[in-house]
Amino acid sequence: MRNATLRQLKAFEAVARHLSFSRAAEELHLTQPAVSTQIRTLEGHVGVTLFEQLGKKTYLTQAGTELLQFCRAIIGQFEAAEMAMEQFRGIAGGRLNVAVISAGDYFFPQLMVAFARRHPGVQLNLTVHNREELLGQLAANRTDLAVMVRPPAEPGTRNDAFAPHPYVIVAAPDHPLAGRGRIGMDELLRHPFVVRERGSDTWHSMEDAFGTRLDEVPVAMEIRSTETIKQAVIAGIGVGFLSAHTIGREVASGSLVVLPVDGFPLMLHWYVVHRVEKRLPPVASAFRQFLLDEGAERIAALIPTA
Repeated sequence: MRNATLRQLKAFEAVARHLSFSRAAEELHLTQPAVSTQIRTLEGHVGVTLFEQLGKKTYLTQAGTELLQFCRAIIGQFEAAEMAMEQFRGIAGGRLNVAVISAGDYFFPQLMVAFARRHPGVQLNLTVHNREELLGQLAANRTDLAVMVRPPAEPGTRNDAFAPHPYVIVAAPDHPLAGRGRIGMDELLRHPFVVRERGSDTWHSMEDAFGTRLDEVPVAMEIRSTETIKQAVIAGIGVGFLSAHTIGREVASGSLVVLPVDGFPLMLHWYVVHRVEKRLPPVASAFRQFLLDEGAERIAALIPTA
């Protein structure tokens, strides 16, 4: 065990968390054979088998389960040491770790680049997740800041709103409702919808928008990708409920139109979230303040709402 490396331990922890060599490889930006080699080498150091394959599924052995808790403690100590050293490097030498929900990937890279231009030397790390994955990133301390529409309701996080986040109903330009005046809810619910999957942030926003009438929404197709929803709406499969921050290009080109539905746009907010007990590195604290001070104005400039 004394010859094990941090890289091997990180590979083991990733495979143990996903119970998948391929998903661990994707997370670590390695090839699957490279991850397998790291695990075999680690098993050679500890002298026992850490994983077993039953059919197509990967499982931890009893030894692997025992090692995992020590592995996470060791990785946590290294990360704590790195964070402590961040305090001495300041903003310019820091690494900014931010995780956002999928709607944020339409504009968030530009915000990070604007911040980095103001602070040369900052390293940027941005990951995109659905809401459940994002909460997992926070809980496992794998990100400094999370950006989402619905912050955790439970205590333990600090949640600060920094920008409006409107949701709208969109349709293809040749849809029967396109070009109409105000559209009532009763009329809207006579047309099929293309929606995000249940449990997603967008689905929860639909719950806010439709309230007790959510069960009346005629779902023609449920899709996990915002991009695919847009293409399905453009193809005429149904209308869509989407963040206005994700449709700017399509509205500008005329491939999508925003329907003037009563009660819309639904106005929610973007939140920047971090764990209360987490000591934010200087670069993360500076970026959080950047979002609070300038986020709304910059997002409005990047993506004008329709």
